[in-house]
Amino acid sequence: MNVFKKAFCRVYQLAFRAALPVLPYREPKILGDVAEIAPVLAGKKISSVLLVTDKFLFESGITDRLRSSLADAGIKCAVYSDTRPNPTVQNCDEAKALYINEGCNAIIAFGGGSSIDCAKALGILIAYPKKTLEQMRGNLKVWRRIPTLFAIPTTAGTGSEVTVTAVITDPEKKHKYTANNFTTIPHYAVLDPEVTFTLPKHLTATTGMDALTHAVEAYIGRSTSKETRGLSLEATRLIFQNIEVAYNTPTDRNARENMLRASYMAGMSFTKSYVGYIHAVAHSLGGQYNIPHGLANSVLLPIVLRDYGSIIHKKLWNLGKAAGVVSDTDTIEEGAEKFIRAIEEKNSNMGIGKTFPEIKKEDIPTMAHHADKEGNPLYPVPRLMDARELEKYYLAVME
Repeated sequence: MNVFKKAFCRVYQLAFRAALPVLPYREPKILGDVAEIAPVLAGKKISSVLLVTDKFLFESGITDRLRSSLADAGIKCAVYSDTRPNPTVQNCDEAKALYINEGCNAIIAFGGGSSIDCAKALGILIAYPKKTLEQMRGNLKVWRRIPTLFAIPTTAGTGSEVTVTAVITDPEKKHKYTANNFTTIPHYAVLDPEVTFTLPKHLTATTGMDALTHAVEAYIGRSTSKETRGLSLEATRLIFQNIEVAYNTPTDRNARENMLRASYMAGMSFTKSYVGYIHAVAHSLGGQYNIPHGLANSVLLPIVLRDYGSIIHKKLWNLGKAAGVVSDTDTIEEGAEKFIRAIEEKNSNMGIGKTFPEIKKEDIPTMAHHADKEGNPLYPVPRLMDARELEKYYLAVME
C-alpha cells in the first residue's frame, strides 16, 4: 500500500477511535428464554410480528415454542423462512413485502447470523421504504428508528444479536457488502441455550470459531479500549473452555450458555473496536462462492495471524494466556506461536479443513479488490495491506 493511502487510513481510524466515547452505541436488553418475548410485546401493545428464520429451523419445529407463546398471548406471527445461509437482497425484499402485507409492527430474528442480518436489513427497508439496500450500504446511513427487533441466536458465533453490522449478498454481482449503523443493533437479545441444542456439529464448530475470530481481531487491532480488550480476553477464555464440550456434547447446557455469552461479548468487542482483514477476505469468499462465513473465518484465522508476525506477538501472548494455552514462562514469541497452534488444533479436532476447492485463481484479483474496499480505510488492522497484498491469503487457502 502506498504511503498516501496508508496515511489516509490511519487518520480515518484515529478519528473513529477518538469519537468512540461519544458514538451512540447501545446494548440490547437481554432475555434468557424465548417465552419472555410475548410479555414484552404485549407491554408495548404490539399485536403482529414477522418471524425471520430459515427453512431448516422452521421445518424442524425449533420455532414452535416461541410461536405457541405468541399465539397464547394473542399476538399474530407471520413467518418468513426462506433466508439463505448468506442472506441476499432478494431475501430482504421478500421479507419486506410479507411484513407490509401482514401488517406487522415488530421483527423477531430466529437463527444464526444470516437470519439476524436479514432481519436487520428488513428493518432498514421498513425505515427507508423508498431506498434500496444498495443505497443504504456502508457506514452510518440509517438514522431513522427501525421496528422493534428481537434477535434469538441459535448459533454461538456471529454476535449479530449485539452488533451494528448487517451483511448482505448480491448474488448477481457475486459480492457481499455491509451496512453498519447504530440504529440496527437489536433492541432485545434472547440468549436461550435450549435453541442451540440441535445445532449441527459442524456449525457449532465454525460459528464458535467465528466468535473467536471476532474476539481476536478486535483485540489485535489499533482501536481497542480497556472495555473491549477485557471483553475479548473473557470471550477467548470461554470459547477455549467450552467449544469442544458443546461440539462433543450438544445438549450440555452449561457449555452452550457459556458459548452464547462468549459470542455476545465478542460481538460487543468488535462492534466498538472493529474486525480486520480476516473478515474482509471471508466476506469476499462468501460473496463469490457462497462459502459460509464462519467456516471461512475459521480457516483464515491462523493463517492471517501468523502472517502479521511479531507486530502482534505480545497481544497473541495475552490471548493465549486467557485461553489457558500459554504460561508465564513462555517468551512472547513462543506464546504467540502456541496460541496460533492451539487454534489450528481446535480446527483439526472439530473437522474444519484448511482449503477451499471452490477458489479459482482468476477470481482472486476481484475478491481481493472487494476485501480491500471493505477493509480500508475502516478496519484498524495491525498492518495495512492493499488488494495486491491481500491476494496471498486466497492463494494460501486455495486447494
